[in-house]
Amino acid sequence: QVQLGESGGGLVQPGGSLRLSCAASGSIFSINTMGWYRQAPGKQRELVATITSGGSTNYADSVKGRFTISRDNAKNMVYLQMNSLKPEDTAVYYCNADLKLGRWYPNYDYWGQGTQVTVSS
Repeated sequence: QVQLGESGGGLVQPGGSLRLSCAASGSIFSINTMGWYRQAPGKQRELVATITSGGSTNYADSVKGRFTISRDNAKNMVYLQMNSLKPEDTAVYYCNADLKLGRWYPNYDYWGQGTQVTVSS
């Protein structure tokens, strides 16, 4: 059984910073892409940033230059450093991992439970 656990959310003032962490645990053979998505109240879930096992990154235009995604392949962890936070960044942030349970298994998406980020004065 695979679990993704996020941490690091909270309340921060506009212009502040937060660092989110996500750990993937369980019987994992390999992880391809890991990423962060977010969902604000009344809105659809949207991509924030992704990173491949080789370190290639992709960001939503709204966070470019402010957020940085990184990962530790040895620990099956992914991080999201969020700087210059804005009220519109307020959302539940979800960790995602595209992984395999074994050599001959297909890739499958796993999701964390989410962590709340609130940007408000």
